[in-house]
Amino acid sequence: MTDTAALQDLAELLPGRVVTDGIAMEAFSTDASRAVLVGPPAAVVTATSTSDVSVALRWASRHQVPVSVRGSGTGLTGGAVAYPGGLVISLASMDAIEAVDPANRLAHVQAGVITADIDRAAAAHGLMYAPDPASYQESTIGGNIATNAGGLRCVKFGVTADSIAGLEVVLATGEVIRTGGQTRKDVVGYDLTRLFVGSEGTLGVVTSATVRLLPRPTGDTITFRAAFPSLVDAGEAVTAIMRRPSPPDVMELMDRLSVEAVERLQPTGAVVEGAAAVLVGQFIGPGAREDVVAVAEICRRQNALGVDQADGDVLLEARRVTGRALSAEGLRVSSDIAVPISRLADMFAAIEQIGMAHGVSIPTFAHAGDGNLHPSVIVDPDDAEARDRGEMVLDEVSDAALALGGTLTGEHGIGSLKRHALPKQLDAPTLAAHRLVKQAFDPLGILSPGRGI
Repeated sequence: MTDTAALQDLAELLPGRVVTDGIAMEAFSTDASRAVLVGPPAAVVTATSTSDVSVALRWASRHQVPVSVRGSGTGLTGGAVAYPGGLVISLASMDAIEAVDPANRLAHVQAGVITADIDRAAAAHGLMYAPDPASYQESTIGGNIATNAGGLRCVKFGVTADSIAGLEVVLATGEVIRTGGQTRKDVVGYDLTRLFVGSEGTLGVVTSATVRLLPRPTGDTITFRAAFPSLVDAGEAVTAIMRRPSPPDVMELMDRLSVEAVERLQPTGAVVEGAAAVLVGQFIGPGAREDVVAVAEICRRQNALGVDQADGDVLLEARRVTGRALSAEGLRVSSDIAVPISRLADMFAAIEQIGMAHGVSIPTFAHAGDGNLHPSVIVDPDDAEARDRGEMVLDEVSDAALALGGTLTGEHGIGSLKRHALPKQLDAPTLAAHRLVKQAFDPLGILSPGRGI
């Protein structure tokens, strides 16, 4: 337990930026996951600069206090939940877009900037910041970097790591390092930028980033929606579409249960009688209409019950609210797995079989174009036994993904909720190598201990 004298020391080091009131700290103590807060932190530092973070980490190292890092709290694996008696470093106030550099297609941003705001700033120059996780209107770039977040557009433009040119990182000792840079090519030293992206706050605290921008697509924006009698048909259609030379800008899939949940929350007309799955995709560019015609024919060959199309984003509306719609149904015990695109149909079949074996429904939606699925089990939040069953079911789903050459997590991270499953994917020597890296950067083990790795 952090003593009063140590907290007083922290308050004197960072005047006006240390919160110790229990009620005030509650807003910084959890994330959007089902991870349970065991006890309150000792303090929250509301950082406004890299210097603040450096001071806070030097203090935490001196007193060996566990540290969690929080942006806007949209994480889904418990990575930002406070440690009892620990220190929370909030980066939400570090929200400046410091510069947009259209000549080099870069932007320099602090870690607390909302992801969608970067894209809006880039749009003023005819550019875009491509990664767009479902929470992009609320999530921060620092959190996206921590988990290597994906999004609807990553089927064409890649995940967060593909858009990060450089980072400013505060190490556990309080030292500040800078990785990467502004050039397109740079092979000096190890690729520390890629190492920190996806490290979930276990190696250092990212305080700012140089992000890559891309030319904003121009031309027609055409969205298609195809309904299928089975998830396997839909999965095979995705595999066929992704064999085409021009990939869609977006390709998402919802099963019947997900679509019905959306319709209960926010009717969009996406329900099709007899449909087990709805595939929604989008093309942007001069050839978008021709691409949609070609894809519609592929869907019909894969037994689509019907295919419709529309200009703009209207048909994507249902997909963007799917997570919120399922959460409205009860406690959402959810997962985040990925498989090779060619095994997508097999993964959907496995999910159906697991659901039938346990007598539960597993609503699933997916970033279908890159094989990233989000299955869930909805349980009564007051029924601990039902929650445990849901966790067991999703463990079996993860096992099935691994058996198909997939991964435990595609974009949400390991956090605290999936750490028990790490040995299923990483063998002992590989896991040991990861922990050697952790030990090198954080020898006292104060950064997000017991999470990520």
